Amino acid sequence: MPSKIIRYINMTNLKDIKNRIQSVQSTQKITKAMKMVAAAKVKKAENTVKLSRPFTGELVSMFKKLLASVGSYNAQGLKIKSAIDNYPALLQTREIKKAGLLVITSNKGLAGAYNANIIRKTIQTIKDYKAKGIQPVLFVVGQKGVSSLKRKCKEMDCEIVKTYFSVANSVTVEGAKLIIEDMAEYFVTQKIDKIEVITTRFKNMMSYFVENWDILPLKGLEEPLEQTKGLNPLMEFVPNMHSILQKVVPMYMTNILYQSLLEAQASELASRMTAMSAATSNAEKMISELSVLYNKTRQFAITQEIIEVVSGANAQLG
Repeated sequence: MPSKIIRYINMTNLKDIKNRIQSVQSTQKITKAMKMVAAAKVKKAENTVKLSRPFTGELVSMFKKLLASVGSYNAQGLKIKSAIDNYPALLQTREIKKAGLLVITSNKGLAGAYNANIIRKTIQTIKDYKAKGIQPVLFVVGQKGVSSLKRKCKEMDCEIVKTYFSVANSVTVEGAKLIIEDMAEYFVTQKIDKIEVITTRFKNMMSYFVENWDILPLKGLEEPLEQTKGLNPLMEFVPNMHSILQKVVPMYMTNILYQSLLEAQASELASRMTAMSAATSNAEKMISELSVLYNKTRQFAITQEIIEVVSGANAQLG
């Protein structure tokens, strides 16, 4: 092979390798920045989750005690402006023919297997309901969930009736209330007979669990209430127990959903931080390997040129 062609191939390889190194370096800057942003947010999200868990637990416990004390529900005399105010209808237990599933995903990707795990759990839940003769109705939070489940629902004969995007970026009580009002409307009008949330429970910076949370109908009411030193506390209702329940039921439902959104947000940020950390490390390793390859190729090209010069000089002397 002529020496000019060899030199051209070596220079082409050097240019390609150098471009590849620059490309990986640019990607590394992006992944490093995303890791730093996620790390800055995840600590705040973790603290919020841990601080809200005791309140949620006490609210659920108090709510069950309240229902056990009331005994029966009556909507007479109550001002009902929306479905969320109709607490007797919300507490009604009936045969489950349609299940409302709220699936919480993220708007953005690059969070490892976070969204894939939730989608996988959702698909399995849909199959389980279908096997029992129950029709799932989906409410989806996050663009990633919508794009993935839209295709799956066509294959599995299920419907996405509501989608929510803004609450996936910024979790607020107002956002949770908006979602729960929509689901309450479907429940009261008997378009669904159950409200269930598919979310993640944050454990630590390295792990989380995908879980199904039941909101309605309530479970555990048949279990005996905890007693305090053998005494059954007496509850007094002012102005009356139905007015109190009308306020507490929406509060309970909204808080459960708000807690699930907080858990999902912390899990997503932790998963993104871990994924971007791994991507940054992999980019560093790839840059190191490409640099070695670049130096070897460059050394080969220089050696080849030296050999050509020496060979040419020897030919002239000979």
